[in-house]
Amino acid sequence: MLQEFKDFAMKGNVIDLAVAVVIGAAFGKIVSSLVDNLITPLVGLFLGGVDFTDLSYAVGDAVFGYGAFIQSVIDFTIVAFVIFMVVKAINKAQGPKEAEEVALAGPTELDILKEIRDEMKRK
Repeated sequence: MLQEFKDFAMKGNVIDLAVAVVIGAAFGKIVSSLVDNLITPLVGLFLGGVDFTDLSYAVGDAVFGYGAFIQSVIDFTIVAFVIFMVVKAINKAQGPKEAEEVALAGPTELDILKEIRDEMKRK
């Protein structure tokens, strides 16, 4: 069992995953800082400094803090948009890779089958 665990832990996929988690955590801090310190204040300027966190509704002793939920949704939307823009910029900087890989790989099985079909139609 110990050998199986060692084999599992030393597989390339597990190590790659561990590296991705560490880099993802560091990248998350960068994105959080970008959103908290740059993007959110700009959005606050456009919205007039609106903060929904304190909005709530009380029913008896129960207090529903729906404002915190609204604020979390807004924060998530901002973070998701910033991550989308960063990934889009990275992909643009890397250039078109998929088209190159397809060109290098040659015709696909579907392409070959289409050629066979077209050749059979000619006869």
